[in-house]
Amino acid sequence: MAFGGFDKKQQAAPMADINMTPLIDVMLVLLVIFIITAPLFTHAIRLDLPRVAADSARQTPQTISISIDAAGKLYWNGNPVALDQLRAQLVQAGRSTDQPEIHLRASRDTRYEVIAQVMGAAQQAGLERLGFVTDPPPPGQKP
Repeated sequence: MAFGGFDKKQQAAPMADINMTPLIDVMLVLLVIFIITAPLFTHAIRLDLPRVAADSARQTPQTISISIDAAGKLYWNGNPVALDQLRAQLVQAGRSTDQPEIHLRASRDTRYEVIAQVMGAAQQAGLERLGFVTDPPPPGQKP
């Protein structure tokens, strides 16, 4: 490599070459270090871990769909029922060991009095999980 010359007439240009020798030296040193230390990483330690029995996966609860149309008619999983029959079925569902989830679906035009009666009947039957299911408005209709 030439760093300069004795000829003063030439314009001295800066050196733009990268000196690769130090980079190669560092790479070779790192390679030797990894070759020496790689067998150390394969050393295994024997561990006696405790064995734990996993609990069974929790099953999803049964769901009961109660629908109320605009006229106030009640439907148990799609089948029409009277309010007295609904109360009896809710009491029977409340007695089971795994209480079901109640999904209450009501029309927009349903009177709140009917919804309150159904909610009260579910509470009296001892059912604690009650959810409200709503449908989005049809396209073109404001909510």
